[in-house]
Amino acid sequence: MNYVFANPLKVMVGVRGEVGNRLFLLQVREGRRLVIVKCEKIQLGALAEWISQVISDLGRPEHLPEDLALEPEYEVDFVAGDIAVSLDDAAKAIEVTMQSAEGDSTLNLRLTREWAAGLAIAITRLIAAGRPLCPLCGGPLDAKGHDCPRTNGHRPPIR
Repeated sequence: MNYVFANPLKVMVGVRGEVGNRLFLLQVREGRRLVIVKCEKIQLGALAEWISQVISDLGRPEHLPEDLALEPEYEVDFVAGDIAVSLDDAAKAIEVTMQSAEGDSTLNLRLTREWAAGLAIAITRLIAAGRPLCPLCGGPLDAKGHDCPRTNGHRPPIR
């Protein structure tokens, strides 16, 4: 299935579940159509980082969208695999393409500077609300302790 959103009404990002076992979701709404994509935290983090760099080159956006919270739970349409991002200089828009992990579905999304900036901020806040990162390896610290691969077993688990 190919989902194309040239002028989305709303782009939302959020999580379901407890810290350490969260499900990251991206929802896109245009009219009555709603597509829900399950993503990995690292995928969304990379997307937010790239968008932030592009926005700084394009110039400050106007009014940012305020409500990027998820709509009530629906069934996930597909799991994100490859994500490609490009810049349409003429339209000053950012185009995001998400290919499903199985390769049978694609989401093509065109974002204005305002929606892209709002999405990058929302993703950054979601990631920051998770577990703190290990200062040595960058992996998430678990409440039970973290066996850091950089210590080669020569230290007790980091807490």
